[in-house]
Formats: sequence, C-alpha cells, structure tokens
Amino acid sequence: MEIRRASTADASAIARVHVDSWRAAYKGLVPDEYLDHLDYEKRAVWFREHLGESSPEIFVIVESEEVLGFLTVGPSRDGDLATSKVGEIHGIYLSPGRWRQGIGRRVCRYAEDLLLSRGYSGASLWVFAGNESAKRFYESVGFAADGASKVLDVGVALDAIRYRKDIRRAEQAPASGSPRFGAQPGSG
Repeated sequence: MEIRRASTADASAIARVHVDSWRAAYKGLVPDEYLDHLDYEKRAVWFREHLGESSPEIFVIVESEEVLGFLTVGPSRDGDLATSKVGEIHGIYLSPGRWRQGIGRRVCRYAEDLLLSRGYSGASLWVFAGNESAKRFYESVGFAADGASKVLDVGVALDAIRYRKDIRRAEQAPASGSPRFGAQPGSG
C-alpha cells in the first residue's frame, strides 16, 4: 500500500470512492434522495478543480495501481482552534469493500505524522453525531469528543461532533497509562 499526493489524474477514482463511501456509510443517516443524487462526474470535476490548491492537501491510498481511498488534511477550519497547534483531518474515505482491513488505522497514523511534520501537536476531525461506526473507529485510535458541535446541511440538518487528539511521534508516545488528549488512560 502506498500513500501519495493526489494529482488531477486521480480525480475520477477519488470521486468514485467519495460517492460510494458516502452511500454506504451514511445510508439511513443522510436522506436517500441526497445520496441518490451524488454524481461521479460532478464530484470528479470538483476534485480536479481542488487538487491544485494547497489547502486542504489531498492524498490517495493506492495498492497495485488501484485507488483504495483518499485522505484530506490541513489547518483547522475552526475559529476556536485557529491560533492553536491543531491541524485537521478533513476526511478519510475508503472504498466500502476495503473497510475493516486495518487500512483506516494506517491512514490515520499517516495523517497524524503528516500533521506533526507541519508543526501541529494536535489533530481534530468532525463526525456526524449519528455515525456510530466512525465514532467507534476514531475512539479506537485515541480521538475523543471535545464538546464542540455544529450543524451541517446535507439535504437535512445533521449534528456533527468534533473529535480531538494530541499527536506525537511513536518514540514520543506517553508511557502506558498516560492519557492523550481526552482519551482514557491506556487508550493511546
């Protein structure tokens, strides 16, 4: 598996992953009408337009020349974190057929290392409040809800909650039993 910066040539594959993962992950949470109207080509156009921009950074997860997913990271978009050393994982999306294979954990660790290399000491991300699977995943890798919430309009108003985590290189990890940001002792 390789993670590399995405190029405009990846736009169609990224769009397919984005649409397919939304349809699978948010079924029953986001209205069917909204999910049914997600369009591969429109998403590909959007990604082609945004791949040249510096923020957020978009990376693809590739195996045997197949795009398995993508990652977006950048500065926090939240006003209360704007002056802090917290970067944001804007999204981790994998093809539904590649879920629960350990890829998400590796990609999350990559994102944390990438944010560390940019000078951040913390990471934040947003999860739909009703997305129990995503909440369990992020909690399993040491993220914890920090109390912030917002409403996102995706055809219907959905509550989203912010998760945060202190990040550090593996060699700087706290001793067993020392909590990371918001995590229970021993979970980091």
